[in-house]
Amino acid sequence: MHTEKIYTEYKKFNAKKVFYILIFIIILGIIALGALLHGPSSLGFKNSFAALFKETGIARAIVWELRLPRIIMAILTGCGLSIAGTVFQAILKNPLASPYTLGIASGAGFGAVLAIVFGGSFYSEYLIAGSSFFFAMLSSTIILSIAKLKDPSPETMILAGIAIMFLFSSLSSFFQYIGTMEQVQEIVFWFFGSLSKTGWKEIGIVSVMIFVPMPFLIKSSWQLNLLATGDESARALGVNTTKLRMQGMVFASLITSACICFTGVIGFVGLVSPHIGRMLVGSDHRFLIPTSALIGTILVLVADTFGRVLWAPQVIPIGIVTSFIGVPFFFYLLIRRTRGYW
Repeated sequence: MHTEKIYTEYKKFNAKKVFYILIFIIILGIIALGALLHGPSSLGFKNSFAALFKETGIARAIVWELRLPRIIMAILTGCGLSIAGTVFQAILKNPLASPYTLGIASGAGFGAVLAIVFGGSFYSEYLIAGSSFFFAMLSSTIILSIAKLKDPSPETMILAGIAIMFLFSSLSSFFQYIGTMEQVQEIVFWFFGSLSKTGWKEIGIVSVMIFVPMPFLIKSSWQLNLLATGDESARALGVNTTKLRMQGMVFASLITSACICFTGVIGFVGLVSPHIGRMLVGSDHRFLIPTSALIGTILVLVADTFGRVLWAPQVIPIGIVTSFIGVPFFFYLLIRRTRGYW
């Protein structure tokens, strides 16, 4: 009888988490619809909805070539960065771990700077994306190599990431110093983060690179839960902690690189989304990963929509808006930290 009561309470507890996920899916759908209907061009509800089914016309071009790609890329980017942040915090057991504090974003930024400064006649959006992706993965490789040589512990990986972050940030600043005015302007714009150059090809590439690692991360949810109890306890229960950290680092870095290479730096999403999810559904990664992903998509989509409509026809880069949202929440996390939600 006592066992049945515990099982019933457990089912109710999990049902509450599923309820949160369903609510966030509904909220995401409403916000996506709002983003489709609003923009610098005032099409209105009727014209925007009709443009989805038209074959020609200005309204169709605005919806299909400008708004829909931005909405989908915002969803993909928010989802990817949030999942990566959740995995980084889990494998490193550090509430401040994120794609940016580990130097992966700094590596991507340095790659973009090199492409802009030295691209010459080959300078293009895809050259920037390819270079930023390469250096983001290089940052991850360096961190993993140092950890493997020294000690694959969370402390070693975090310290290596901080060192990489300062290294690539300094190199980026140096090349900005020697670049031309046009190059510096392009570099600054890339570091602000933007979805303005998003197209259907980019969406296809990012989708593949985000969703290919997903089965592994979902399958590893129980192992990530056990890792939170401590390395010794996890190993006693059959978890290869070193392998899990290495694989998690690689897949989370791949997802981060995919998001950053076409959008530029979008800060705070990978840091705050897992914390919001953890406060709502707890630390069970079976529920935390999808909840964080949905929160991240909502955050990025809301930030991009505000950036498009608040100062129309000027578009505020999404990285600026997410920072305005993220910084106050980050202070809130610091104040709430004593309540032990982590």
